[in-house]
Amino acid sequence: MELRHLRSFEALAAERHFGRAATRLHMAQPALSQQIKQLERELGVELVARTTRRVDLTDAGRRFADHCRAVLGSVDRAATDMALVAAGRAGRVSLGFIGTATYDLLPLAAREIRDALPGVRLDLHGELLSPALRAGLLDGAFDLVVLRPDGVARPELDIHVLRTERLVAVLPERHPLAARPSIDLAALAGDPFVMHFSGHRSSMHEHVLAACAAAGFRPTEIMEVGETVTLVVFVAAGLGVALVPEPVRRLALDGVAYVELTDPATIDLALATRAGETSPAIRRVAEIVTAVCGSRGR
Repeated sequence: MELRHLRSFEALAAERHFGRAATRLHMAQPALSQQIKQLERELGVELVARTTRRVDLTDAGRRFADHCRAVLGSVDRAATDMALVAAGRAGRVSLGFIGTATYDLLPLAAREIRDALPGVRLDLHGELLSPALRAGLLDGAFDLVVLRPDGVARPELDIHVLRTERLVAVLPERHPLAARPSIDLAALAGDPFVMHFSGHRSSMHEHVLAACAAAGFRPTEIMEVGETVTLVVFVAAGLGVALVPEPVRRLALDGVAYVELTDPATIDLALATRAGETSPAIRRVAEIVTAVCGSRGR
């Protein structure tokens, strides 16, 4: 049984006339008649009762017409869905964000993606660390990730820098320097620091240590945390000071002050995919994230 035979019978069931159905199908009437006879032989039932003036459907024909409409409707819906997939307007995309990009980029990107691509199922994961994002990208847990590049060459990933962010100091609001418009990072040399995890668990830890080293000191007391929001909460509790990328200012918690640095270090934010990614939906989402990030940077 072929789809063209089902379409032929559907047209005949609608027109109840071989000539009109053949015209609708852009085919010769004898060819249509042969297709219907072939269907009847395959199914082992009579589908139409032929008279000199019109065509009536038998009980079997009426039931088969319902089946034809259901099958052809499913085929048409499948074709439409695949066209959307091919255009990047349908499918599923899993998108992960580093913690410091969770507060400004994630909500803006999610809104733009859902407005532009309502047929794409978007799975969002925020407040993650760069090593976990890279691992999730490689094992298929994520399709796109926003992370901090560490400068290590990874041919299995395509990494595109989205923007460069300045580091700012986060101080308890009662800190002696909290009311200053800007400070020299060296002024915090005697303070305990709250930082993201060290080692291979976070990229921010080494960036902060490098900024402190450039200012001529190394923190003597360090408390490590896993999430940016926890880091800011600990600063608000008076447990230390911290350095964070400037967009974290959006995490406006009571008890902290964000203070500019006179000579701020910078850190890149990047978008990564698996090398050679071909999914149209993933490419479309990547384009939107890049555009949103660019508009925020202007």
